[in-house]
Amino acid sequence: MALVSGIEVIEACTSRGLVAGAFNTTNIETTMGIVDAVERVGVPTFIQVAPTNAALSGYEYIYDMVARRLADTDVPVALHLDHGKSIDAVEAALASRFTSIMIDASEESYDDNVKTSARARELCPPGIALEAELGSIGGKEDDVEPEYASTTDPRQVAHFVEEVGCDMLAVSVGNVHGYAPNARIDFDLLAQVRDASPVPLVVHGGSGLPAEQLGRLGEFGVVKVNVASDLRNAMIRAFGEAYVANRNETSLIRVSQSAVVAIADVVERRIRVLNPSVA
Repeated sequence: MALVSGIEVIEACTSRGLVAGAFNTTNIETTMGIVDAVERVGVPTFIQVAPTNAALSGYEYIYDMVARRLADTDVPVALHLDHGKSIDAVEAALASRFTSIMIDASEESYDDNVKTSARARELCPPGIALEAELGSIGGKEDDVEPEYASTTDPRQVAHFVEEVGCDMLAVSVGNVHGYAPNARIDFDLLAQVRDASPVPLVVHGGSGLPAEQLGRLGEFGVVKVNVASDLRNAMIRAFGEAYVANRNETSLIRVSQSAVVAIADVVERRIRVLNPSVA
């Protein structure tokens, strides 16, 4: 199946009561592992890349790699720009045929966030999903961290979504980027945001949240949960363990294949935790 729009993934998940995992890729091993797991479980999914991780290859190579692997896959998958911090990043991803976009102007003032996010909406053709962020998510990922973190204000949600025209809203409700063992979702706040939002919600920082909390997110209007650090750690660990076992190891393909298996296992477990109803 060719890449589908993020809107199609959202609709497929909401109609089936599912939560889409959104898994960050950087290279062929990560992409292969993600898709292997998606094929096993059959839940619509986002594969995504942030500008910081497109620095090596560029967006076009990411598109080619993901689209080629998905050609023989029956599960709907969208290619998503994660944390597009600028209009330039949005334009570059769209030019490379990404099918879903995140504009992250959450560190700007409320009015500037609305203005920048609305501009991204204008740039996205019909059918391309747009995710925007209200409230600044804390933590550190790819050596990037916000100057400050702030929770999402439910009183701003309806107006923000209406002014921007986004299809998904990323929220800050106790979730933290990267590994954050003390991160906990404030479900009372999440419920208030859900009740105020006319569009489905997105939770970032899925690697650091406990399984029992991840399994509840679908009850609170969450349609997309981002997972990045878990996958990267799985790959680095596979290569590290191979080196520790044999410092003269030269079979790059064997170690790469073991990394694909490790990544697929992580992705499958995350999809199943997010969707307790999936057998």
